[in-house]
Amino acid sequence: MNFDARDFRRALGKFATGVTVVTTRNTSGENFGVTASSFNAVSMDPPLILWSIDKGAHSLATYQVAEHFVVNVLSNAQVDISNRFASRGEDKFANTTFEEGVGGAAKLTDAAAHFECRTWNVYEGGDHLIIVGEVVRYAYRDAGSALVFHNGRYAVPEPHPMLLPVNEQSSLNGRLGKHLLYLMREALAAYRGDFYPRLASLGVNDNEWRILTLLADRGVLGVEDLARSVAQPIADLDDTLNGLQERALVVLANDGSVLLSEAGETLALRLLAMADDYEQRLFESLEPTEISTIKSGLGRVIERLGTTA
Repeated sequence: MNFDARDFRRALGKFATGVTVVTTRNTSGENFGVTASSFNAVSMDPPLILWSIDKGAHSLATYQVAEHFVVNVLSNAQVDISNRFASRGEDKFANTTFEEGVGGAAKLTDAAAHFECRTWNVYEGGDHLIIVGEVVRYAYRDAGSALVFHNGRYAVPEPHPMLLPVNEQSSLNGRLGKHLLYLMREALAAYRGDFYPRLASLGVNDNEWRILTLLADRGVLGVEDLARSVAQPIADLDDTLNGLQERALVVLANDGSVLLSEAGETLALRLLAMADDYEQRLFESLEPTEISTIKSGLGRVIERLGTTA
């Protein structure tokens, strides 16, 4: 079968993975690092792991012959580090704190876990090389959680609600249904489930919707700012932007900024009009004061959480 590469990546994105930065050092003492979600355990005895690197990667030759490397499993507070090491044309270690691991490879500060490895073998894997490493040292932090990649976006792992302990007494009298977190999660899930399928009528998916409407609202944005705002890794954002560019909806400027084309602006305004109409019909049973209270109250909650994070 001949697969559409973009659609194939979208299907693969349904499988949630962690996000890592794999680091090494060459014989000249130069540090290298790449963002990778293709990290997996292979064997417990001996302790083996694997990851894969694109054959088009600038640092391919270095990893191909490296004797050692470190897999840094990123924490949920390290989105910027993931994007930094997924980009090209900058000193990725300039503003990154780390210490030396095995073979001098960088162990990134505050990572959720480190796996220091000796290269076991390198295998062909289509347009990637599969690198297997023997773990010689490892460490992890119990505090916090790891960064997750799912559905083309960054995410945060949470306990499945079916596995949470149930306090029978607290579940009485409707306490759960009145809990703020429960209400927000249920509202968001219901909103997405009803609104996002409607985007297909204008030929866009949810990731494209976020980009188009954000550019319409804020104007020209750099790729890194855009990635941060829509919570997409740089590599996947590039894939989404390429699709929008092929359809002449966005323009990628030479300085790395992204702006809407005339057709993109027209479509974005239609998308915003659709969102406004949907919201209006959703709230039609509420009084204007109730709508204002909901929005202002949520705004203050977000502001409060932002100052205490």
